[in-house]
Amino acid sequence: MLRDIQDEIIRLKKENDVCILAHSYQSESVLEVADFTGDSYALAKQAAKTENSTVLMCGVRFMAEGVKLLCPEKKVILSHSMAGCPMAEQFCAHEVRAFKELNPGYAVVAYINTTAELKTVCDVCVTSSSAVKIVSKMPEKDILFIPDCNLGAYVAARCPDKNIKLWRGGCPIHAAVDDSEAKAAKAEHPDALLLVHPECMPEVVELADFVGSTAEIMRFAKESDKKEFIIGTELAILEHLQFACPDKLFYPLSKNLVCRNMKLTTLLDVLACVRGEGGEVIDIDPETAKAARRCLDRMIELG
Repeated sequence: MLRDIQDEIIRLKKENDVCILAHSYQSESVLEVADFTGDSYALAKQAAKTENSTVLMCGVRFMAEGVKLLCPEKKVILSHSMAGCPMAEQFCAHEVRAFKELNPGYAVVAYINTTAELKTVCDVCVTSSSAVKIVSKMPEKDILFIPDCNLGAYVAARCPDKNIKLWRGGCPIHAAVDDSEAKAAKAEHPDALLLVHPECMPEVVELADFVGSTAEIMRFAKESDKKEFIIGTELAILEHLQFACPDKLFYPLSKNLVCRNMKLTTLLDVLACVRGEGGEVIDIDPETAKAARRCLDRMIELG
């Protein structure tokens, strides 16, 4: 049954000229029918290189917006209309405008996990893997980093020459894990390396053997000579690593590392989308797109 659905999706995506992108937090069954898998910005860049007229983003809204910003000529579909991101929606553009009016010397750095509207009032965008590199290259010393204060704190610790101001925001999933869980996991699995995402709390990051984006965590685990790992990010990554490295052992840092928004998309949702019957078409008005694209262009320039 599962294989039949996947085969039908593969047939229909070719027939209807659809490129399927699947974020790493999607289920293994969805990743198996995707043309490209990975982190949000990497997927958007892949979409821009494809010749397909339609792109289906199996992820959350800000990711689909990112694809539309880089591929304005393509039809972009979000796999589930309710799939948002609490972190991306925490702040509004008028709050940033007000800050910049009161602090005219500050540059605003936006994590990629932000809405297109919020990107319009920011100076540069970053990913979790490029944030330190880009911020260190910026000529501005005074920086407001939004929305994730944990990633911002991670960047600030590695860019001591910058004056980085943080707002209280971030990923509620990663931020819910505390150092007591990390210590307990390390005690239970003493031979395992702890790999965590920089969206985790600073006290958890301090206990980690490796800190990186989802793609970097997966690459590290695959290439490491070690055989046991505690995974400190969304549990889908643990599942994918189990499939990719059956000779290694992977343990969850916390059972609560589950993104409900990512889990909204099912294989049957993907089937409906490639049939032309499901999902939501993403449109961004030209003025917003132009302003938001400047934020991404500077990221490319510095990164």
